Amino acid sequence: MSLTFSARSENEAFARVAVSAFVSQLDPTLGELNDLKTAISEAVTNAIIHGYDSDAAGKVTIEGYIEGDAISLTVIDHGRGIEDLDLARQPLYTSKPELERSGMGFTIMENFMDRFEVVSELGGGTRVSMLKRIESKKALYN
Repeated sequence: MSLTFSARSENEAFARVAVSAFVSQLDPTLGELNDLKTAISEAVTNAIIHGYDSDAAGKVTIEGYIEGDAISLTVIDHGRGIEDLDLARQPLYTSKPELERSGMGFTIMENFMDRFEVVSELGGGTRVSMLKRIESKKALYN
C-alpha cells in the first residue's frame, strides 16, 4: 500500500481508517487494531504539525506492506526534519509547547509497536518506520 495526502489535520482520521482497512486482512484483535490506529495517528500528526508546521501544501506518505503475520508501516514527510532526534524521543519533550502537545508521540509509537525507528534529516524530512506482529484470532480460541 502507498498512500499520499495533504498535510492537513483532517487527514489524520483518513490515515487511521486507511491503515485499519489495510490491516483487516490479518484479522487483528481490537487491541491490536487500536494500537495500530494510535501509532499511525501519532506519526501522521507529527508529520503535519512538526514536519510541515501545519502547512497543507506539504505531503505525507504512508507506505505499508504485510509479510506473514506482520504489518510494516512507514510514515514519510519532506518537511523541516528533527534538529535533535535524541531529545525529541524523550518522553514529555515537545518542540511545540504553545500547542499543548504532550510530547509522548514517539514513546507511544515505540511502546505500541514491535519495532520502531525514526530517521530524520534537518531540512530533508522524517521517516518513521514501524512494525507490528498480529496474533491470529484463531490461535486465541484454540
